[in-house]
Amino acid sequence: MRFLATVPFRILFTLCVALLLNACSSRDIEDYQGSTPNLDLKQFFEGSLTAHGVVEDFSGHVVRRFTVKMFAHWDGDNGEIKEWFIYDDGEKQTRIWNIISLGEGNYSGGANDILGDATGRAVGMALQWEYEMLLPVDDSEYQVRFDDWMYLVDENTIINRSDIIKFGITMAQVTLVITKQPSADFSDMTIAID
Repeated sequence: MRFLATVPFRILFTLCVALLLNACSSRDIEDYQGSTPNLDLKQFFEGSLTAHGVVEDFSGHVVRRFTVKMFAHWDGDNGEIKEWFIYDDGEKQTRIWNIISLGEGNYSGGANDILGDATGRAVGMALQWEYEMLLPVDDSEYQVRFDDWMYLVDENTIINRSDIIKFGITMAQVTLVITKQPSADFSDMTIAID
């Protein structure tokens, strides 16, 4: 009887502490007001770029590594970013973002595997994206929420950190470094989706 009373309390206590810590540690994009250099998606995401990243599970263990080739182009306030992913296990994936600059650092966008609209706001050297996505895992797909943060290091480098959230809990994190490649041209690249 004592065991039954203790176990639910421990689980409930651990869950409450985790939720409290998560609430206390939430970031606010306005914290980056006045930081430099200013992150402007139209300036950074233009032409050819590459990225290298890792996916960590909830315990911080790296479970996947990947590289991405990107080609971005803007026509006024409308941008397109093509992404070609190659994972360490050989899987290939393609995503095409269509992004609209709404002015004053606000953006909206969508892609083939994004549910609804992604919304973003840039302040100073940071940008936060939020969106829901169908995430393929093995032979299934899971609907998850991404809390996606980009930090402009210099005119050629962004560090991107994403929390993958399900039921309000961070299940995994993605970290990648995005670098402009002025001498490369990926505009005609094609990689089939597996």
